[in-house]
Amino acid sequence: MRFQHRGDFGRVVIHGVIGREAREFGLGETSYYVLMVGSALIWQCFFLGAIGVIFCGSSLLSAIIIAVLLPVTEILAVIFYQEKFQAEKGVSLALSLWGFASYFYGEVKHTKKEKQTPQTEMLPVSNP
Repeated sequence: MRFQHRGDFGRVVIHGVIGREAREFGLGETSYYVLMVGSALIWQCFFLGAIGVIFCGSSLLSAIIIAVLLPVTEILAVIFYQEKFQAEKGVSLALSLWGFASYFYGEVKHTKKEKQTPQTEMLPVSNP
C-alpha cells in the first residue's frame, strides 16, 4: 500500500485497524473509544506523577514505586478478573515488597545517622 499524502497513514490506522477493533469490541464502539481515551489520560497522569517523584524525591524512589505497582496490578487482576495467583506472581510480589522495605529501612537509618551527626557551620572570616 502506497501512501500519497502525509495523513494517509493515520487514516489507515484509525479507520482500518482501530476501527475494526472498535466494531468488534464487546461493549460497543463508543465504549471502545471512551476506554482508549481514558486509558491514555490515566497513563499520562501516571508518567507525570513519576516525573514529579523524580523531581521532588529521587529517580531511585520513582523506580521503587513503579516496581511495587507492578505486582499490585497483578493482585488487582487476580481480585477483579479472577486470574490464577501463580508462583511467579507470588515471587514478584515478595521481591518487590522486599526491595521497597529495604529502601525505606535504608532511608530511615540514613536519616537517623544524619540527625546524630553534629552539623558544623563555617563562619565568615572578616578582614580587618
